[in-house]
Amino acid sequence: MGGFVEIGELTFTLNAGQHFQYTLLWVTALGTVGIMVYCEMAGRVAAVRKRAVFHLVRERAGFSSAALTLVAALAVNLLTCAAEIGAVAMLLKLAFGSASRLWILVAFATLLLVLWFVSFQWIERIYGLGGLLLIVFMVTLASLGPHWHEAAQGLVPHLPPGAGGRDALLYFYYAVALLSSIMLPYETYFYASGGIEDGWKPGDVTLNRVVVLIGFALGGLLSASLVGVGAQYFAPRGIEPQLPGSAALAPIHAFGAMGLWCALLGMFFAFGGAAIETALASAYNLAQFAGWPWGKHRPKRETGRFTISWVAVLLLGTLLALTGVNVIAIVEYSIVFSVVILPFTYFPVLMVAGDRRIMGTHANGPFARILGWFYLVLLTLAAVAAIPLLVLTHGGRG
Repeated sequence: MGGFVEIGELTFTLNAGQHFQYTLLWVTALGTVGIMVYCEMAGRVAAVRKRAVFHLVRERAGFSSAALTLVAALAVNLLTCAAEIGAVAMLLKLAFGSASRLWILVAFATLLLVLWFVSFQWIERIYGLGGLLLIVFMVTLASLGPHWHEAAQGLVPHLPPGAGGRDALLYFYYAVALLSSIMLPYETYFYASGGIEDGWKPGDVTLNRVVVLIGFALGGLLSASLVGVGAQYFAPRGIEPQLPGSAALAPIHAFGAMGLWCALLGMFFAFGGAAIETALASAYNLAQFAGWPWGKHRPKRETGRFTISWVAVLLLGTLLALTGVNVIAIVEYSIVFSVVILPFTYFPVLMVAGDRRIMGTHANGPFARILGWFYLVLLTLAAVAAIPLLVLTHGGRG
């Protein structure tokens, strides 16, 4: 959970529920299956061939196209990392007061020390398990008494009643943004490289599937719960939950101080996990593209350029946050521009995972091929629509 539900997904899911009640729930389900499909493929390739995503992008797309994809991925990861660092600082300010810039520096120092001294496996455990505190939003929804009939109807794509013109554009903007927030490219970069970090072998293909099914299904249920909380708590009160503090209002309503601290701690680990993942994913991508030695598990004297890369992303993200730029604005742009590069990220993964000459008996079966191509076409359409929708809706403000 730590790193899966980051500030962008939290913001867009709650606001999707607040604006459109349950009618965008189908996007949550669609995106969850999509991230399962491609992370399973990327993890399988990593286990069988020890090849991470940007190895595949470089091999399949050629130098020029891969370099363009790399630059775009680094830019999106940097924006996402800056947003997560800013969001962690907001949480620390809520908990302890004092100036925002001080907490941005504290967030940077904490993340740097964790990445420098804590092993990859323990980073996964600490932030993954800490992020499970976000389940408080699922329990909150249950206490609010969700409208199950409306939720079931929301799993079928349809416009809200009476939506037309600008409301329809806003609906499609949220649909694209919500899909992108669930299928953010850094998750696939990090997942495949993490499988190599963990030493996966062909015998771990089944483990890969179990991790994907259970882990991402739990994340998808949380996303769906956030949509429900937006519909059940924030919509009736006319509150737009733009910031982490406002997101915590629903758990406070349900459980008082305990709900507040569970929400704040869960968000702290989720946002911090996302900052770590984006920093590492950027370093993975750059090292894999350039052919440098890489790996959190390897001694730093062997991976100097890889280490400098993730430190640089954390530092640049912190400097961007220190400028005082609106964190939510960063989130919006990172989410929308993420969907633009998703087809370029996933196409090489689909090609390699389905190639029997490379994968042998572990190549995609008919079902995986159908799902892979379906999502590639869907993401291509979303990528084409993303920027026009951003402009036409003024960044989701109608």
